[in-house]
Amino acid sequence: MIINPADQDYRNIYKLMVGVIVPRPIAFVSTISADGILNLAPFSFFTGISANPPVICFSPMIRASDGSRKDTLRNIEAVKEFVVNVVSEEFAEKMNICSAEFPPEADEFKMSGLTPIPSDLVKPPRVKESHINMECRLVQIVNVSAKPLGGSLVLGEVLRFHIDDALFDDFKIDPDKLHAIGRMGGPTYTRTTDRFDMVRPKSPK
Repeated sequence: MIINPADQDYRNIYKLMVGVIVPRPIAFVSTISADGILNLAPFSFFTGISANPPVICFSPMIRASDGSRKDTLRNIEAVKEFVVNVVSEEFAEKMNICSAEFPPEADEFKMSGLTPIPSDLVKPPRVKESHINMECRLVQIVNVSAKPLGGSLVLGEVLRFHIDDALFDDFKIDPDKLHAIGRMGGPTYTRTTDRFDMVRPKSPK
């Protein structure tokens, strides 16, 4: 099968990409508007890109339903700060509630029943139920496409990590206690319980 994206409906290309790029970690991003309205939304186009300094990125996409930009992106443009909360299985259903297309005046913390707690260095709150929170300051936004299902790349420097003590051992995170989940295609999610190790080989001398 050979597919030329230029010949296909963009919605089919989206379905293809989320089936090919798997599993994807979830950035559960909390932001606050310039007017003080809290927002909480999950994004599965998410990864780390630098350790020195620590920088992570995620991509909020243009809504296919009406071509509007996500509240998360508008809030970050205004406030220049956000928090990425790691999603564990025990509150996956509440996270999923936040994926609905709520109006800008809605507070997804209240809609989902999740608990906002103050951050140390940034204005947006953290999610109390999350075992790991990363307070971020905006580094750059790269606007890739303003078309429906187009995206922007948001880069943020991690100013502070908040990590549940039970997970932490010499800067390693215990995956059996974190119970992180990831995204597959469509409505399918994945657990991180079936793992295997491979040691990176050394270069031949």
